[in-house]
Amino acid sequence: MNERLDPHAGGQPHSGSRGSAESNAALFAISVAAELAGMHAQTLRTYDRLGLVTPHRTTGGGRRYSERDVELLREVQRLSQEEGVNLAGIKRIIELTNQVEALQSRLTELMDEVARLRQRRGELVPLPRSQALVVWKRRNQ
Repeated sequence: MNERLDPHAGGQPHSGSRGSAESNAALFAISVAAELAGMHAQTLRTYDRLGLVTPHRTTGGGRRYSERDVELLREVQRLSQEEGVNLAGIKRIIELTNQVEALQSRLTELMDEVARLRQRRGELVPLPRSQALVVWKRRNQ
C-alpha cells in the first residue's frame, strides 16, 4: 500500500512515525483538497462523515486538509474505483494499516530501548535487521 493511510483515527490529530510536520499541516480548504484529489467537495464531506478522512477543523468549524489527507483521499478513490473495495472495506483497511504502523513504531521503540539497556550493561549490541529484499541471481558459468 502507499504511504500512510492515516485519517486522524478517531478524530485525533495525525500521529505515527510516517509523515513530516509539513505533510500534516492543515493547508487546504475543502474546495482545494477536492480539486487536488480529483473529487467533488461533497465526496470529501461524505468521507469525513463516514470517518474515512478526518480533516483538521478551524475554530469556525471549516475543514482544512493536509497533504497527507489529500494522499489518503486519492488512495480511498483508488481502492474504490480500481480495486472495487466498498467504503466499509476501505475504512477497515485504513484501521488495520494504522494498527500495523502503530505496532511497527512501538516495536522500533522497544528495540531501541533494548539496545540502550544492552549498551549500558556492556553487552554487544546486534545491528538492526534490514527489511530490504535482496534478489540473488546465479550467474551461468
